[in-house]
Amino acid sequence: MNNLFNANLAEVDPIVAEAIDNETRRQSGGLELIASENFVSEAVLQAMGSVFTNKYAEGYPKKRYYGGCEFADVVEQLAIDRAKEIFGAEHANVQPHSGAQANMSVFLAALQHGDKILGMNLSHGGHLTHGHPMNFSGINFEVSDYGVSKETEQIDYDALQAKAEETRPKMIICGASAYPRTIDFARIGEIARSVGASIMADIAHIAGMVAAGLHPSPVPHCEFVTTTTHKTLRGPRGGLILCREEFSKAVDKAVFPGVQGGPLVHIISAKAVAFGEALREDFKAYQQQILDNAQALANELTANGLRLVSGGTDNHLMLIDVFDGGKGITGKVAEKVLDEVHITVNKNTIPFDTNSPFVASGIRIGTPALTTRGMKEDEMRQIARLIASVIREPESEDVKSRVKREVAELTARFPLYAHRLSADGKTDALSAG
Repeated sequence: MNNLFNANLAEVDPIVAEAIDNETRRQSGGLELIASENFVSEAVLQAMGSVFTNKYAEGYPKKRYYGGCEFADVVEQLAIDRAKEIFGAEHANVQPHSGAQANMSVFLAALQHGDKILGMNLSHGGHLTHGHPMNFSGINFEVSDYGVSKETEQIDYDALQAKAEETRPKMIICGASAYPRTIDFARIGEIARSVGASIMADIAHIAGMVAAGLHPSPVPHCEFVTTTTHKTLRGPRGGLILCREEFSKAVDKAVFPGVQGGPLVHIISAKAVAFGEALREDFKAYQQQILDNAQALANELTANGLRLVSGGTDNHLMLIDVFDGGKGITGKVAEKVLDEVHITVNKNTIPFDTNSPFVASGIRIGTPALTTRGMKEDEMRQIARLIASVIREPESEDVKSRVKREVAELTARFPLYAHRLSADGKTDALSAG
């Protein structure tokens, strides 16, 4: 058994090693445009792969159920303190394993089974955990939804006010997974107070911009704020809860022992690293570049004849209506043909979609991952033209060959990581092949 400690992954499990190498090459050699994905720093990768993965640390700093937690306490308290500083929050819980479990914990802390909630319709840009009937949120609570105006494809706050007055929810859920416009948290706060509801803002997508002061913060207006840590915040995969001090005990109890057991200390240590990166001065410049890139990408897509839902974007993501009322292609086809040329996107419903979610009329794209690689406005305009050419001629092998060549040239100019650990244990320059 001791020999395993000295063996590299390729010797212990060559199948997994090969899959990791292939995934490394896929990420490096393609254009990652999925709006919910990003590339962490090598420092974050190192923290995730640390010996903290060996440690059980049920409970919270200074209040553990296991011995030997003194260094786990250091990294968790650091993550807590940094999260509070970033967002100006009174309390932070860094233990949720995911955004979904962060949301579940808030519901457990603030609601009773069967309470009324009001969340954004999934097909209009909301999230499964905001009340979808197949999700725990829809199974355990009485759900009403709100959405966007058919004319503007933006949130109709007057309709939201009317729905809140009609349904009298105990909680309003705001935030989205596919909404390209600025969310007016102050207005939603006024609506919630007018009907006696609390608010949970799920900022999983926009957390990086909120952290940098480039999107209005929900913290002053909402009792609870949740986020993932792996999208625009550029950290490890995981969740985070922010709340007012008066709800801190209920939230902590809901996370543990409510919905989770032992925390993932290696992931928490990586969250601490990512939060430290978010507190650096260059993080704001990075977030601004994400926004500038999104504007360049959106404008060039429009110039090339593609329709963007709501007419554009205010943040890092946009929805392209590729179906165009039946004159174009489905989101499913668009995702497939773009993947063939190493441009990764995801099919996505658009508001008032006539296609099923498995087919969809749109694709969702975003700029965080490419911005992390160092790409700027000129590259975004080039990428927009590549996307448009494939969508216009999805069956043209000549177009696909040309686009694939340009993608390879782009990715070679902007390497993902300076080095990687290859399957044979040697550190080599990262291949874009």
